[in-house]
Amino acid sequence: MHIRDLPYADPGVPDVRSGGRFLLWLGRRQLGAQVKCLLWGLLFQLGIAGLPIGVGLAVQAVVDRDGGRLALGVGILALLGVAIAVGDTMAHRVAVTNWITAAARVQQLLSRKTAELGSLLTRRVAAGEVVAVSTGDVEKIGWFVEAASRFAAAAVSLVVVCVGLVFYQPNLGAVVALGVPVLALAALPLLPRATRRADAQREKAGRATELASDTVAGLRVLRGIGGEELFLGRYRAASQEVREAAVHSARMWALIAAVQVLLPGLLLLTVVVYGARLALDGQISVGELVTVYGAVALTHHPLRNFEEIAMAYSFSRPSAKRAARVLALARTTTVGSGTDTPPPTGDLYDPVTGVLAPAGRFTAVVCGDPDLAGRLADRLGGHPPEPGEGHASVLLGGVALDELPLGSARTAVLVQDKDPVLLSGTLRELLDVPSSGAVAARAALDAAQCGDVLDALAQASVDTGGDPMETRITERGRSLSGGQRQRLALARSLVTDPEVLVLDEPTSAVDSHTESRVAAGIKGLRAGRTTLVLASSPLLLDLADRVVLVHEGEAVAVGTHRELLADEPRYRAVVTRETDDERDGLVKLDEELDEELASELAEEFEGESA
Repeated sequence: MHIRDLPYADPGVPDVRSGGRFLLWLGRRQLGAQVKCLLWGLLFQLGIAGLPIGVGLAVQAVVDRDGGRLALGVGILALLGVAIAVGDTMAHRVAVTNWITAAARVQQLLSRKTAELGSLLTRRVAAGEVVAVSTGDVEKIGWFVEAASRFAAAAVSLVVVCVGLVFYQPNLGAVVALGVPVLALAALPLLPRATRRADAQREKAGRATELASDTVAGLRVLRGIGGEELFLGRYRAASQEVREAAVHSARMWALIAAVQVLLPGLLLLTVVVYGARLALDGQISVGELVTVYGAVALTHHPLRNFEEIAMAYSFSRPSAKRAARVLALARTTTVGSGTDTPPPTGDLYDPVTGVLAPAGRFTAVVCGDPDLAGRLADRLGGHPPEPGEGHASVLLGGVALDELPLGSARTAVLVQDKDPVLLSGTLRELLDVPSSGAVAARAALDAAQCGDVLDALAQASVDTGGDPMETRITERGRSLSGGQRQRLALARSLVTDPEVLVLDEPTSAVDSHTESRVAAGIKGLRAGRTTLVLASSPLLLDLADRVVLVHEGEAVAVGTHRELLADEPRYRAVVTRETDDERDGLVKLDEELDEELASELAEEFEGESA
């Protein structure tokens, strides 16, 4: 796999039973590239390990005044230099490719999961955690995947060096063969504590990031209440905790690095002292001592890979665990993602609440609980149910939505959240979405009453000749008001022209006059198509063909807005915001007025009789 071939046609089905299994699955998916990196790494590492052979041969040739062996030693060094240059270049190239492609695979898997779950993803997992997984965690996972092959090459090269030294010079080779494994494993006792400190640092950094994001998002409100300094103080305290945790973690990693420097130095000192005695006794030559010394000195380079793989695993393990937790979320039934199955048509029915939206009609649903309305909207879109809500799937034309391929389910039913998001780009790009082609962008904008939005965009489009369609919209539409963002999002939903359109409070951020016109525009543009709106506004409910009241998770009444307003007290309490105390007070007032009126009539009747 080359970087130019990204993205993957199919990133695969990950093993998400644990973070370790997920890392192992990633490594297996890139086995060919890992083997390439291993081979190039071996060429590089063994080239370095072979340098003492050429140096020792050349030194001994000088001692013996042998010109032929000196030329051979120089030739070996030149050949090893070429091998090191080629191996290092290619190993680095393949390692970076492994890193990027592994990160890209995880990104694709997360994007696919986000598209599959939609807004329900942030109900199951905190939004901050999703952001952390898709940014920093992806890089850490990719780091471990590419470091694994370089570590394998370093481990193999150390084994070759130790075995080679045992055969080359048994006395010194035995010392090296015993000392190198100790050096390689010396950091293991320190890793658990270093990992715990690193986890604590990441946890505090995540909280600080979340606090900063919330502060920036609510900066306008904070300024209105004078709370900037309060939240600034909180962020300062959180950032200081992150700094202290980072220093605490760095001390442990510095200790591990010091061990990786100190112990090889002690081994090298032991080899020099012991080898010098052997050379003085005539048991080894000067060239052999130089060769063993050089080999031991150069083991420091592959040993650094042991420290790196320990760090990479310590940082990637919790990242892989978080990624596996997100990727383990699934729809009720595992299905394909294609769109070969034609989307069904017919009535939309939720067996959990009993809500029915007849085909081709404008249905409104009234819920006293806003959270229940949000969960109902998710379920109507074919998203997985919340724990404890049951597993009965929403039916469209008698077909279970969560048993359809994801593409078909998304084509059939579109759900617009209560707080829809506008992506950055021009207005034309915002409305350039997959659609049936039956609804033009201008018609959708008119139905959503976006005339004032177009005027504002036209005035802001200095570089586009006043064309609002070419005006850029900032991230999340922050340059627009809440009502303007809501109406543009509604226009985008209307352009798609799905078989079933579910809208959750589509007019909550607009005034009553605009709300009435938006409701009429939706009904007119969606004539003959199934539309379901979750709302409690009388202006919108009055235009609905059919209104369903959901009370305590169950549809308890069906009718028109005026019928339910007259006959259903629970509906009237939700729509008119009438409390029990207010209702009892009105009843009591009516009774008192009736008694007073009866008394006045009786007195008047007695007076006339007299």
